[in-house]
Amino acid sequence: MSSQQQLRQSITEEIVAALETGDTPPWRRPWRVGPNSGFPANVVSRKGYRGINPILLDMGAARHGLTSRWWATFNQWKQLGGKVMPRPSHVPPGRWGTQIVFWSPITRAMTNDRSEDEEDRFFVMRFYTVFNVDQVEGVHLDHLRAGDRDFDTTGSVVIDYEPAEAAIAATGVTIRHGGTRAFYSPSEDYVQMPPRASFSEPDEYYETVFHELVHATEHPTRLNWNRKEKENTYAMGELVAEIGACYMARELGVPASENLGNHVAYLANWLKAMRDDPRFIFTASSQASKAADYLLGFSRPQAAEEAEPEAVLVG
Repeated sequence: MSSQQQLRQSITEEIVAALETGDTPPWRRPWRVGPNSGFPANVVSRKGYRGINPILLDMGAARHGLTSRWWATFNQWKQLGGKVMPRPSHVPPGRWGTQIVFWSPITRAMTNDRSEDEEDRFFVMRFYTVFNVDQVEGVHLDHLRAGDRDFDTTGSVVIDYEPAEAAIAATGVTIRHGGTRAFYSPSEDYVQMPPRASFSEPDEYYETVFHELVHATEHPTRLNWNRKEKENTYAMGELVAEIGACYMARELGVPASENLGNHVAYLANWLKAMRDDPRFIFTASSQASKAADYLLGFSRPQAAEEAEPEAVLVG
């Protein structure tokens, strides 16, 4: 069995390769609308995946041209009456399914320094393989597939920014407009944004707001994440904010901005950090997921509040 370090290393290498060879970061997916598009989720629990798993699933979707948001294990699809399609001949063995991570709790008995028996609880990372509904046969599953409307980027689909506006307002974070810079002020706890008119597209404006709101979760009265983890650096904070903003945009139906300035500015630092420490992308994606969940929790419908936890896989 591969060690935890080897598992992290293999995932990190895959993400590094995607960053080096692709024009778009693996956490940025093409914009889609519709109930079967958007943030990847488990078809049984109906909960979105968290942490690094959305990135892994997006890379799997891009690799095989998959379009639906719905994923499940081989046995879950079988229980739903579906049949996973045979691996196409052009796909290498072991690459038809997409591997995701979950953390399995392990408890063992141990003796402490006082010679007392106690339980030591820790988590072990394991891989599970899931398949998209596009890889599964079954007419009765067609209602889970993405339709043509999900890919209409010609302008005929009207983008509804009201959910984004409502989500931003619900956070309660003070947002000021003016000047030419976007930033979060930790000392005064507010987000500064340039005027809306200075952004060429609404998508760029909203993604910038989301980015700074993720930074705002660093505040001690919120998640305090940038002060809890000693591994956190400036580059780490920017990666958390970028991934968190993308997670928020996808859930709220906001198209990904075409402005990759932040990505380009920090790409070299992110690649170096990932090569130096396989835990880097795991920490960043986990913090991004927590920050997005926290911010969206103020406006999410009650039934949709809980996302698929990293440590639990249904089925």
